Amino acid sequence: MSPTIDDEVLRPDRVQDPHPYFRLMREQDPVHWNEKYRAWFIHRYDDVTEALRENRFSSARIQPALDRLNSEQREERQPTYDVLMDWLVFRDPPDHTRLRKLVSRAFTPRAVESWRVRATQVVDETLHELADRSSIDLITEFAYPIPAVVIAEIMGVPPNDRDIFKEWSDAVMVLVFGARGLEDRRLKAQHGLMELAAYLGDLVRFHREHPEENIIGNLIAAQEGDDRLSDQEIVANLVLFLFGGHETTTNLIGNGVNALLGNPEQLDKYRLNPAGLTKTMVEEVLRYDGPSKMEVRTISDDLSLRGKTLQKGDMAYLVQHAANRDPEHFHNPDQFNIEREPNNHIGFGFGIHFCLGAALARLEGSIALERLLTCYPQLSASQEEPHWVPTMLSRGMESFPVSLGEARV
Repeated sequence: MSPTIDDEVLRPDRVQDPHPYFRLMREQDPVHWNEKYRAWFIHRYDDVTEALRENRFSSARIQPALDRLNSEQREERQPTYDVLMDWLVFRDPPDHTRLRKLVSRAFTPRAVESWRVRATQVVDETLHELADRSSIDLITEFAYPIPAVVIAEIMGVPPNDRDIFKEWSDAVMVLVFGARGLEDRRLKAQHGLMELAAYLGDLVRFHREHPEENIIGNLIAAQEGDDRLSDQEIVANLVLFLFGGHETTTNLIGNGVNALLGNPEQLDKYRLNPAGLTKTMVEEVLRYDGPSKMEVRTISDDLSLRGKTLQKGDMAYLVQHAANRDPEHFHNPDQFNIEREPNNHIGFGFGIHFCLGAALARLEGSIALERLLTCYPQLSASQEEPHWVPTMLSRGMESFPVSLGEARV
């Protein structure tokens, strides 16, 4: 790679649009050591999918992160790591295999499909609340409330408690996506996580005594032989579902609207046949500008990749956004094409760590995008630019002002 290339991933223009930079890296240095982040960045589709299959790219990165801290930091941050340690996304086989087998019982196709009617009602209720508005912030007033309500309901959270979930979800985002230079914010976020874990622990105990048909009830009932999930494992993965259920779907909706408004010929095509094109349109959003920008792994044993030696203990970022626009796998990869088929993107990951909530995110995103764009045929971006969140792993907006135009009932 040319020494003149600035490899700051979170440079403001790259937060706004990371794809030109990822294309440059994919072409010139697809396995790149970034000195600032002390990590490898891997950009090509074949390499990323192979890494997601390869057991030397370990997901168990919580204990190594804890080990890098000094004793004072370790004691201070232990409560956070105690929760994250039980997330199935941070486990390798055989622990991951056991956890996923049990946890997946809550996300069967039948269970996800059973949430369709209520998800549709939530979308319609949200649209109804916007009926007299000419402009809104699409993120805070549409894309966020929908998955927030749905995930709370299917987890069995009482209606009166749902408002406190946004603050807790934001706290988890700070801890997962990092808070470089924001130590006070990180400590506040940890406090929020502890409050959330305590609340969910009480909720699990309640549902043990009063079983209901919801995610908590399904996790309590999950059994493989004599093996069941402990309360600690249930609480930890409920935190994961809460975070993932908010963040991923919110960004899928926001990024989807942004991609369609930025490609008006595709939007016009979609509006002529929303019922027939919603499925392929959502898949193209996931490929073109999906919610997950990259995944992190720890190298568990030395390995060689494209002439580079990745050493045991190194961190590696697997850049899904770069892989999903690799011209060796996608024709005209920088073109947004809502009829693209086949579309073998890795927007929800790949292999054993494929996103467990992918079906729910697809369901909510499909309903929200179809009904929003059908209800508001004149929807357009406002003159004010959207504000993208400067995080390494996710791709989403904090605010996205849009003009609604006249509603079609």
